[in-house]
Amino acid sequence: MPGTPPESPPDPNEIEGSIHAVVFHNEENGFTIFQAQTDFSIDLVTVLGILPAAVQGENFKATGKWQQNHKFGKQFKADVIHPLPPETPDAIEQFLASGFIDGIGKRYAKRIVRKFGKDTFDVIENESQRLEMVEGVGKKRRMLIKDSWNKQKSVRDIMIFLTGHGLSPARATRLYKEYGARAVHVLRQNPYQLVRDLPGVGFKTADDIARKMGQADNSPERITAGIHYVIEAAAGKGHCALPREELIAQGMTVLQAEHPLVESVLDDLLRDGQLVIEEIAGVPLVFSIELSRAEISVAASIKEYVIKEVTYPELNPEKAIQWFEESNGFSLGEEQAAAVKGAMENRVFIITGGPGVGKTTILNAILQILAKKNIEPVLCAPTGRAAKRLNESTGREASTIHRLLEFQPGGGFSRSLEKRLEGDLFVVDEASMIDIKLMADFLEALPEKAHLILVGDVDQLPSVGPGTVLRDLIDSEVLPVARLTRIFRQAEASRIISAAHAINQGQKPEIDNLPDSDFFFIERQGANAIVDTLKHLIRERIPNKFGFDSRDEIQVLTPMNRNTLGTKNLNAELQAAVNPPAPQKSEVERFGNIYRTGDKVIQTRNNYDNEVFNGDIGYIREIADDPVLLTVVFDNEREVNYEPGDLDELQLAYAITIHKSQGSEFPAVIIPLASEQFILLQRNLIYTGLTRGKKLVIFVGEMKALEMAIRNQDSNKRWTGLKWRLQQK
Repeated sequence: MPGTPPESPPDPNEIEGSIHAVVFHNEENGFTIFQAQTDFSIDLVTVLGILPAAVQGENFKATGKWQQNHKFGKQFKADVIHPLPPETPDAIEQFLASGFIDGIGKRYAKRIVRKFGKDTFDVIENESQRLEMVEGVGKKRRMLIKDSWNKQKSVRDIMIFLTGHGLSPARATRLYKEYGARAVHVLRQNPYQLVRDLPGVGFKTADDIARKMGQADNSPERITAGIHYVIEAAAGKGHCALPREELIAQGMTVLQAEHPLVESVLDDLLRDGQLVIEEIAGVPLVFSIELSRAEISVAASIKEYVIKEVTYPELNPEKAIQWFEESNGFSLGEEQAAAVKGAMENRVFIITGGPGVGKTTILNAILQILAKKNIEPVLCAPTGRAAKRLNESTGREASTIHRLLEFQPGGGFSRSLEKRLEGDLFVVDEASMIDIKLMADFLEALPEKAHLILVGDVDQLPSVGPGTVLRDLIDSEVLPVARLTRIFRQAEASRIISAAHAINQGQKPEIDNLPDSDFFFIERQGANAIVDTLKHLIRERIPNKFGFDSRDEIQVLTPMNRNTLGTKNLNAELQAAVNPPAPQKSEVERFGNIYRTGDKVIQTRNNYDNEVFNGDIGYIREIADDPVLLTVVFDNEREVNYEPGDLDELQLAYAITIHKSQGSEFPAVIIPLASEQFILLQRNLIYTGLTRGKKLVIFVGEMKALEMAIRNQDSNKRWTGLKWRLQQK
């Protein structure tokens, strides 16, 4: 800081002191600027360096060198900063009041330090039962404090280790959740395990750590890890396998290794059975053991169902359809009637088609007819929001597939071949979202007497996980399919539906922007102009003209996470527009995000303890500050509490990716389109986003970007073997 330059410490390359104030702290990479009090100077010293968690009042030791900044004067640029526990009662209170330890805020910090003084840390660590002597601290709060203390100590050790090897503090926290106190030991044994267990960590980061630990560039362990990484990265992009030569080529690029070395190690992995190679449709494909087994299992189950006879009570399909039509006061279309009949005459049946073609009507007809025969269906879908929609459209109970199979937090399902599900008819909606592993687990758990109906739009985006299950089942032509194409009269008036079908057929939709339309295209050039228009639409135009609530009924869907039109930037912009700071609103910053009372948020991973799942959307009702606790209300009116360390499971949801929107419907949808998104602009992506809008869809951006997306159809081919396996005798 400007002013009198600090005096020199005894060792010019090492300083000790306490953190007086944090000027800047980056949660993602740990870079911190703070002012420090030291013994060698009466003035505050400015320190720059990597500090995993900067806490006011904490002591530190740092090594590095002094530098002169033309604006801020003399500063200490630290190569390494080691946190040290505070020693004085005031510093201890300041440290505890920071919220770093769950269960302790400003009020409890003062009470605890008043009671135990300099011995506070020793009491928390070694005699935590004594905390109950403090007013307001019962057993529950005491256990919360003790557990958080132990966790933070472990996280600190992990963070110091990882940041020294180039990994961010935010990822260190996630790593602790995966391994607990064993984290450093696990990484010392096998740094490459980071790639498998920690989302967002690539092979290069793990490889850098391994090399610093002495791993040779040509070691079999390194080449093996690189090959497994390529296979797993391919699965992350939806592939069940890779052609052998493509796998070798990608391995050479990732490892910077020669062809013979990668090929030799790959052959060893194939010989040892760690990977599987099969020639499928003339192409040698390399599979992981897990995905090869999943494909074989799905193919075997489907083939078995195809040849099984139905075991429903005797019924006449024509008379049953006539009864349904008379009971409901309308007639089914020819395609619809054929689909209902097919579902009653087959053990496994697929119903597919775009919006407005009557999939829900067909499903309700089947369910009503079979209910008259005392057949109670089991309804499920891949996501919570899709299950909720299925419940609303049929009036019957529906669950996620994971909940139906009784997912265990440690991994795996309770329901399996050994403990099968119970029921006669199983209906799976939004079947295009099911990946090969989930389908294998689901089919294995079905009882022998089961009948199966899969419902979905095969032209939407495929599953996030590996495989193109619904498309492969349909394209194999080994099981009966009702492909619906006729749009019904009540749906023909919707420009959303007509635009969706035009795009799906590779045609530019008709755009007239008439006042009574439900589909609009607002042309804007450049990302910044698009963002400005999005904010205006959400804050003013749509609520004023259509009456939709800015937060709860309008959803921005974007193709990407990064750049100006990515979710991260859009959420920051839209949060400022829709839910700006205000004196009556509390807020907390974690993992690079600001969470504010009233914010719209989305759960980003399955949390079975709290029964919230990836894709669930809600809003922050309350933020308590002593200790910090966020209360989120989700769509089903369930309240879930989040501690600061859990906030990596939450993201702002004013804008979400189109992939995240699968299985959902929103009253109003806005989709930004710009040529800067060209890598992701695909026909099925735009089609999927468009069909998420129930009453209003607005495209904002460049017409050439829409035209580009409509043209791009086949660039996302996935390597799978399911279709081929189904067709083998």
